[in-house]
Amino acid sequence: MTTTAQPRPLRPRALKPGDLVVIASLSGPLHAQYEPDLEKAVAVLERMGFRVRRAPLLEAGRRHWWSAATPAEIVREFNALLRDPEVRAIIAHDGGQTAFGYLDLIDVEAIRSDPKPILGYSDISLLHLVLHAQTGLVGFHADLATPGLGGHWQTAPATRRAELEKLYAKLLTSTDPIGPLPPGPSWECWRTGRTEGHLIGGVLNRIALNQATRYALPLERFDGAVLFWEELGGLASHVWSYLQVLRHAGILDRISGMVVGIPTAIEGLGSPDGSPTLREITLDALGDRDIPVLANVEFGHAGPNLPMPLGTRVALDAQQRSLSLLEPAVR
Repeated sequence: MTTTAQPRPLRPRALKPGDLVVIASLSGPLHAQYEPDLEKAVAVLERMGFRVRRAPLLEAGRRHWWSAATPAEIVREFNALLRDPEVRAIIAHDGGQTAFGYLDLIDVEAIRSDPKPILGYSDISLLHLVLHAQTGLVGFHADLATPGLGGHWQTAPATRRAELEKLYAKLLTSTDPIGPLPPGPSWECWRTGRTEGHLIGGVLNRIALNQATRYALPLERFDGAVLFWEELGGLASHVWSYLQVLRHAGILDRISGMVVGIPTAIEGLGSPDGSPTLREITLDALGDRDIPVLANVEFGHAGPNLPMPLGTRVALDAQQRSLSLLEPAVR
């Protein structure tokens, strides 16, 4: 593993009470039956002390194919939000399959001149990777509005909801490091060890596919990184194949640690026919690379999400099942 110095992360300005947060359709459409969940998400953000507005494309029933609108329409609205000085944070309503269609149309200069938190996971993890590669922007890999704040959060115990609201509010408003993330009973140590490094990651297939585009992260950006990933759907063999892509790309040789999310709806994991578990797949891809691996951590599609601010430094102790955010996500 090499030790190239990493560029400084581009941190957004910390939010203040009363600042405007906009919920936008950055990928998939809003289906009418989820309108109540969206309203609950608005209430969560308002309890955190923010003003909340819905972007115009976030309209129940509006759609183009599998998207909220055409990629050109989505990025036009996204760019307008990036350029609007009143808008202090953007949270994606949902994930989907659209971000690849407008990566080349994003106003990157608007991000450099006025960086803002962009929150979301799934397809939105692609935006985090691309914008971090281009500008150093800290990516707020955190819950989406409708299936997250208005969905998974609502089924969690009241104490957990209160803990998450406090955690997210601090993530967006405080220039102090968050420190240890609250561990859950599902966390497992798959390979012992301790490390410190900057977070890089997202949905596994988006990490692999992004590296095939001109927006790929330079390999040296993975030097010493703590790679976090999760996956939704598909087959167990697909997960193994994506990890092999990262191996062939040289990424697994450069990272210093790994954090694996809770798998969601992946066929063939640990089935009675002798199919491998996710642990076996992961350790098979890593081979003899002796790095700590912490697994079944609550980020991504399993939800409710713990925030994973891409580009900031963390301390990982897999044996102690500890993951600490050493730097603030905002300035």
